[in-house]
Amino acid sequence: MEEPYELPEGWVWTTLGNIADVVTGNTPPKKDQENYGNYIPFVKPPELNDSVITKAADNLSEKGAKLARILPPDSILVSCIGILGKTGINKVPIAFNQQINAAIFSKNVHPKHGFYYFQTSEAKELLNKKSSSTTIPIVNKSRFKTLQFPLPPLNEQHRIVTKLEALLSQVNVSKEHLAKVPTLIKQFRQSVLAAAYSGELTKDWRKEHPDLEPARELLEYIFRRRLDEADMPAKKQKIQDIYSYREEQDSVLLPPGWEYITLDKLCKSFQYGTSKKSMPEGKISVLRMGNLQNGEIDWNDLVYTSNEEEIEKYSLEPGTVLFNRTNSPELVGKTAIYRGECPAIFAGYLIMINNYQELDSEYLNYSLNTAQAKEHCLRVKTDGVSQSNINAQKLGKFEIPFCSLEEQQEIVRCVDTLFKVVKSIEDCYNKANAQVDNLTQSLLAKAFRGELVPQDPNDEPASVLLERIEKERAEREKEKKHKKENRKCC
Repeated sequence: MEEPYELPEGWVWTTLGNIADVVTGNTPPKKDQENYGNYIPFVKPPELNDSVITKAADNLSEKGAKLARILPPDSILVSCIGILGKTGINKVPIAFNQQINAAIFSKNVHPKHGFYYFQTSEAKELLNKKSSSTTIPIVNKSRFKTLQFPLPPLNEQHRIVTKLEALLSQVNVSKEHLAKVPTLIKQFRQSVLAAAYSGELTKDWRKEHPDLEPARELLEYIFRRRLDEADMPAKKQKIQDIYSYREEQDSVLLPPGWEYITLDKLCKSFQYGTSKKSMPEGKISVLRMGNLQNGEIDWNDLVYTSNEEEIEKYSLEPGTVLFNRTNSPELVGKTAIYRGECPAIFAGYLIMINNYQELDSEYLNYSLNTAQAKEHCLRVKTDGVSQSNINAQKLGKFEIPFCSLEEQQEIVRCVDTLFKVVKSIEDCYNKANAQVDNLTQSLLAKAFRGELVPQDPNDEPASVLLERIEKERAEREKEKKHKKENRKCC
């Protein structure tokens, strides 16, 4: 047997089957509901997350438990179908399904030594090598038993587990602190946007610029221009209807010169994207809802088109805001701004917002990512099976805090500056998070290469320990055989 790596003196490579009883779970028939109750936890792979198991989503009844395989406490469970190597250790008796193999270690092996070993990248790699070459990776019981296992002296196993638990506890505290960062970042972004769209962010700037054009005058310019451009009575009447609508939000709450204005008064049109099927290759990109991420275009996972008619009809101009009109309830309404990075058209689940020049596109994009905009989306969306929809008419009735173009641009500048600071914090967080994750694997690797705690030459060598385990197993098998023969005699 080729050894995966060199072990310290006093350690030996063995196989899992030499030091543990290996069993595979099974599932009592679900068609008999009496098999399920509240007697014993029934564990499935999603509940294995490298942690202690004391409960499960499902439970068996006493009847079901008789049809299942029950594990005593301190058994090690490992997922062996699909995602290989997810691990757990139970602190109460449990049953488990057939996608899990379990190891019940000899009393001469510290169970947590096995628990932590299965979490190492080396163990997961060995497990993957044992998997069958099918579409879904599988490691059956026989192959699982042959998994190579580094066995230290028993005293050193205890030292390793004690040291690992102390260090990993500190790592977990760091993870808990880091886990709070994304929420804090999100809250800060929303606080910045809230300050921006209440006028608070540019409060001092306004004092230095007292002669700004009021929102009401800008709106009047847009209205008159639209009426002049309308070449038919029906179109003029439609414009009159749009501008006769009275906003629900109270503009008194905004700074002087600001007003809440519905988007349809500030935009010439809301255009739906192409419904034609896209291709893996083609002349230009077709942006889909997955390409709208955090207010920006994500240029990964693209599809393409070479259809000249579609390209002419749906080509995007730099500074265009895209709105995701159909998606899951929590994602519908997300936006992004196209800045002309490369030629593109847009797909049917998106709406292209054609805003007038008096409404800055960057300002519009940020406004559609405020908490106020999200609340509007939640209020007006219609829900179908697993998806929600917000049509152009409902989008057009979003009331944006509108102000002079100069102040819009100053707000964008301020938000950009603050968001750059947030992005640097986010980058530091991602780096720290990766380092903490790497630290866990680094500690585990050191532990099972004999580098985490010192070796004691007075410890009984693992080779002697292994002989004792084999002897105990032989005696146990002999006792089982004797009991079986006695039952036959009776």
